[in-house]
Amino acid sequence: MEADVTLRVDGTTRVVRVDTRTTLLDALREKLDATAPKKGCDHGQCGACTVLLNGRRVNACLTFAVAQDGAEVVTAAGLGADGAPHRVQRAFLDNDGFQCGYCTPGQVCSAVGMLEEAAAGWPSAATGDVAAEPVLDDAEIRERMSGNLCRCGAYVNIVAAVREAAADSAGNTGNTDSADSVTSEAAPAGGAEVR
Repeated sequence: MEADVTLRVDGTTRVVRVDTRTTLLDALREKLDATAPKKGCDHGQCGACTVLLNGRRVNACLTFAVAQDGAEVVTAAGLGADGAPHRVQRAFLDNDGFQCGYCTPGQVCSAVGMLEEAAAGWPSAATGDVAAEPVLDDAEIRERMSGNLCRCGAYVNIVAAVREAAADSAGNTGNTDSADSVTSEAAPAGGAEVR
């Protein structure tokens, strides 16, 4: 059985006909030519396919495309604005937060989503006091990014990149520039405390 699905991908509304068993990842890559999210494990274990779905990070390989009709999808290619990279992308470049680069689009989308979650006050398993504002120290960043694997082992630089992006976010609370936009309608909120 097939169905038409309308998705807003990286700021552009697209209609695609898919088999109802098609994952969002396969619809993006095979039908819409959005190749930033990568197919790694195809089981939701590596995070290479992470995208922002209606502002929240998800593994696109575990999500059926037909269940997302009308949704906003942002891939790593859709971050930033006017040709300028998003602050997380800048931080990954500045801190060499990648080696082969295969996991990087998923890492970047996960970091953007994670910073939003921390800014909203969401605790993680590493949060000492769940009633307090999250403090994005290295342990907290590692826990929050633990769903994204890097076979090259660039974790030290990935943590440094996320720490830098968090500090930049905290320094610009409420004043994100256009290069930090996540979608055409919304930009990341201010940041959590960084240590």
